[in-house]
Amino acid sequence: MASLHASNFLVSSSSNQIHAAISVPKLPRIRLSPTKLQPKMLSEEQKTRDGPFINTLYAILEAVADRVEMHQNIGEQRDNWNTLLLNSINMMTLTATTMAGVSAAIGGGALGLKLASTVLFLSATGMLVLMNKIQPSQLVEEQRNATRLFKQLGNQIKTLVAVGSPTQDDVNEAMEKVLALDKAYPLPLLGVMLEKFPENLQPAVWWPTHKSKHFNGEVESNNGWTKELEMEMREVVEVIKRKDSEDYERLGNKALKINKVLAKSGPLLTGIAALAMGSSNGAWAAIMAAGAGALASTVNTFEHGGQVGMVFEMYRNNAGFFKLVQESIESTLDESDVGRRENGELFEMKVALQLGRSLSEMRDVAKKSRYCRVEGSPIDEFASKLF
Repeated sequence: MASLHASNFLVSSSSNQIHAAISVPKLPRIRLSPTKLQPKMLSEEQKTRDGPFINTLYAILEAVADRVEMHQNIGEQRDNWNTLLLNSINMMTLTATTMAGVSAAIGGGALGLKLASTVLFLSATGMLVLMNKIQPSQLVEEQRNATRLFKQLGNQIKTLVAVGSPTQDDVNEAMEKVLALDKAYPLPLLGVMLEKFPENLQPAVWWPTHKSKHFNGEVESNNGWTKELEMEMREVVEVIKRKDSEDYERLGNKALKINKVLAKSGPLLTGIAALAMGSSNGAWAAIMAAGAGALASTVNTFEHGGQVGMVFEMYRNNAGFFKLVQESIESTLDESDVGRRENGELFEMKVALQLGRSLSEMRDVAKKSRYCRVEGSPIDEFASKLF
């Protein structure tokens, strides 16, 4: 037992000695504050370089957001106009037609019915002339397109601020785009309202005079451009010209002609009905008024209920979209220095996305177009798959 106690004592004393030998006294904590001089210098340098342009772009972005709100509100208001005017005019026309029918049934001698029917027909004629002049459904489509394009411009400005170093050229371009959109889709009705019945469809133009944008910085020797890519882009332009643009202009002109006929027919029929009711006391005059009133209500419903003006505006904007794609490709190819163009692969991808195609599909369309031109046969495929 004594030997065990002695051994335990030796072990414990040796462990204490080892612990004392390896224990290290705690050092005092020294807090080193990192210098913030370098980040401040970089921030000041960036602010000096890009600050004024970024502030200007944010000011333009606020104006764009305000435009979006205005066009949305006015679009809703004019959509209400279309609904209320259509319902009101149809109710007036049908009421006057019913009165004319009752007057014809009793021999055309009811003076009160004839007078009330005549007044309603005349009122409907005046309101129809006004409604056909402003084309509320077309006004609504204009505001929808303006809202979408202003939102698109706002996103472009946000992207430029987030990933790029804006320059004075970027600021000027953003300003020009805002003013071009204001001109293409005016808000007032008096003085600057777009012509609702032009001679022929003219594609909508909501962009400034296109200038080839120069891209500075380090680029590859060919900047992603090859002879094959240039030929592909030229073939895409040819397909857009011969198929997409031509087709939408043809359909737009048809919609325009139909709308012109309907816009003239409605007031003419209600005017005939009013004249028939007011000029004669016979039953045949009342029958003629009833028939003309029924036809006028049908024409009005087809024109404004079917929103023929909106269809025409849709075709006009689609034709404008294809014109924009065409001008964008042509202005890029006109720049002889490939180093000042946008990167070729990126540009090809953007065009493919605009046309709703994959890169392989767009290349196939270009090859097919080239083959058809060599053979002298028309191509049976459109460049765009979106609409």
